[in-house]
Amino acid sequence: MPTTKVVPFDLATDIPSLVGKVILITGANSGLGKQSSLELAKHNPARIWMAARNPEKGNQAVADVKSQVPDAKVTFLEMDLSSFDSIKKAAKTIQMGTNHIGHALLLKLLTPLLEQTATPTATPSRIVSLASAAFKHIGPEMIQFSALKSLDGVSPVSRYIQSKTANLLYAQGFAKHNPRVTIVSVDPGEVATQLFLREPGDEQMTYLQTDVAPKMTRPIEEGVKNPLWAAVAVEGVPSGVMLDEELAGEVWEWTQKELEDQQL
Repeated sequence: MPTTKVVPFDLATDIPSLVGKVILITGANSGLGKQSSLELAKHNPARIWMAARNPEKGNQAVADVKSQVPDAKVTFLEMDLSSFDSIKKAAKTIQMGTNHIGHALLLKLLTPLLEQTATPTATPSRIVSLASAAFKHIGPEMIQFSALKSLDGVSPVSRYIQSKTANLLYAQGFAKHNPRVTIVSVDPGEVATQLFLREPGDEQMTYLQTDVAPKMTRPIEEGVKNPLWAAVAVEGVPSGVMLDEELAGEVWEWTQKELEDQQL
């Protein structure tokens, strides 16, 4: 049965020392990605890679973080999750679509390093995947695999629902096939970010932008607590939502087939 547990989490005191840790954050030029970078930078990680597709915005985000945490070891990493070539280049740089398949490729390319560092004497590697309550609106057709590869004929809202549901299911598959690496899917809740503003203003998106978001969202300084807790907390209690092993297996197998020729 799904469970709900509220855990107090103070960003200043509950994030442990991150000395020696290397952190990669995608979508780090704004929103939760940027705020996560800022909060984690305060706890002395060895390096934070702030990944984004726009160099100008990405470098500005790095500058913003360093202006508040001058000693932070923060580096911009150019990466477009809709481009396999860009993902490969980024993975090589750190040596370690915005859709499901782009995230899955990045995870595949970094898995050997994640497993290598997950030794019995070290803290296990941990992946935090930003989930969403959008999966509740997936509809009876469930995953439309064609929508995970193409933007054609799919509204921004439907594309977001499909991708986020696939991310959630893929995390289940990854956990099953890679037990030495911890992967956590976390819903940040309704947060005031630029997520909707980046998309074309069709009728659905306009309604969400103008009528829904202003009434339901909370400040980004609060919204960032959920993913940061998932990244650094000692342990947690899974909610049990969207645990569909059969569908998770289908998403895993389909994704592996799509990526079978993609190597560093």
